[in-house]
Amino acid sequence: MSVIAYVETWEGKFKKTSFETAAYAAHVAREMATDAVAVVINATDDPSQLGNYGISKVYSASDAGDFNNYTWANTIVAAAKESDANGIVISGTFGGKMIAGVTAVAFDGALVSNISEKPSSVSPMVVRRSAFSSKGFVDYEVKSDRFILSIIPNGIGVPQPESNAAEVVSIDAVTGDSPSVEVKEVDRVKGQIPLPEAELVVSAGRGLKDPGNWNLIEDLADALGASTACSKPVSDMGWRPHSEHVGQTGIAINPNLYIAIGISGAIQHLAGVSASNKIVVINSDPEAPFFKAADYGIVGDAFEVVPKLTEAVKTLKANQ
Repeated sequence: MSVIAYVETWEGKFKKTSFETAAYAAHVAREMATDAVAVVINATDDPSQLGNYGISKVYSASDAGDFNNYTWANTIVAAAKESDANGIVISGTFGGKMIAGVTAVAFDGALVSNISEKPSSVSPMVVRRSAFSSKGFVDYEVKSDRFILSIIPNGIGVPQPESNAAEVVSIDAVTGDSPSVEVKEVDRVKGQIPLPEAELVVSAGRGLKDPGNWNLIEDLADALGASTACSKPVSDMGWRPHSEHVGQTGIAINPNLYIAIGISGAIQHLAGVSASNKIVVINSDPEAPFFKAADYGIVGDAFEVVPKLTEAVKTLKANQ
């Protein structure tokens, strides 16, 4: 028996979320007194480094072509069967969500998504997941002999790496019977940390008034070393790409610090950012709903407040 982790890559590279998934699977395997293995697809980084996070063996498929959730799921399940796994761990990234359901069907296992903590028990398997747009939590007991655990990205954390190398075994990608899928376009965020992994996020809404004013957000993000995001109306108007839209209908994030500028705080937006450790709101409207969810709030004109905040951050870093 074993627990297998699908360790995702971005353009072949491992990210923080990759190691988080590997470490989570390794923890579950230790609690079950079994081995932790992993499957990677189209990785250019060295898969053996996953041994630093508790993985003993890595099944590596390098011939999978463009992303196809059926091919990915079939390949993961083939590796799971090869390693006699009764559990699979997947990160709840955009790609992870696309393959989780297909993997559960192919693996004939129980899927629990949005997991926010390590299991409180492994016999039976009991995990806690967020619910009601992160306003509450539910403990799930898995009744099936097989399970698929989908964890919230950037929600569990990554332990200090050790100095171990995992065994790497090459496998073939498994296409199998699947609907025909054609990749029309791939939209990748360039030049910043992917939002699900970001520790610091600076976001803005219609309060910026014009897309030409977005330099205020980018300057503050650059000063902080943060990623940029936006509200749904901003992406709908074409001011910013949809890959930066955070909220219930966009990307759910869990940063240590979320700065919301000129965003009123509609419930759909709050649902995707409420898991942030600290929320700072800058808005000229003192009645903006977002202030009720904020840890810190500044009532003021963003065009006056944000440049001063940016300069203060630069001064603080220069004096460190």
